[in-house]
Amino acid sequence: MNLPPNKPKSKRPVVFLDRDGTLNVERGYIHELENLNLIDGAADAIKTLNQNGIAAVLVTNQTGAARGYYSEDHILALNKRLCDLLAKEGAHMDGVYYCPHLSLEEGGKVEPYALDCKCRKPEIGLVEQAYKENEDLEPALSYVVGDKSTDVELAINCGAKGVLVKTGYGEKVLSGEYQWKVTPNHLAESITDAVEWILKDLALQSR
Repeated sequence: MNLPPNKPKSKRPVVFLDRDGTLNVERGYIHELENLNLIDGAADAIKTLNQNGIAAVLVTNQTGAARGYYSEDHILALNKRLCDLLAKEGAHMDGVYYCPHLSLEEGGKVEPYALDCKCRKPEIGLVEQAYKENEDLEPALSYVVGDKSTDVELAINCGAKGVLVKTGYGEKVLSGEYQWKVTPNHLAESITDAVEWILKDLALQSR
């Protein structure tokens, strides 16, 4: 009996998502797990991506360990809480990637995290790792959603479309109070608006 040839996996669109200020309420460095709470509509937005076959991948800078605020295990616990909160509402992340590093010049103090790396956004190391570990992701149909200039610059650097949300630090980025001004492909009120725009943009590309 001859088996049919293996069909290549069809690649799927991917949305790289920031964490603090994008999916959960911005609280600065979160020392207590219970202080990480989802932004209204975040779980439904991720569920919408899930239901439409669009990969939802977390890419987040987390310098708390490098600054000596808490351990890397605490970063892992915070990311787990985020995923658990999403799961309670029927949503899931397809991948979770974080950068714990910060250079000495920028305030890193604790080894082995105090270094100049290639994974701290807007560097593209986290995105490259996600592509390497998930071959079904389509770089030509990729988006980055976040509340900081570094998120929009990550999109530019990795060839994705960038969406800046007004939650978190988004409004301060727009006013020039935080980081620097950027020009995203779309300016969204929140993660809900961001996902709605991505779905429309993907529909336009498929025509």
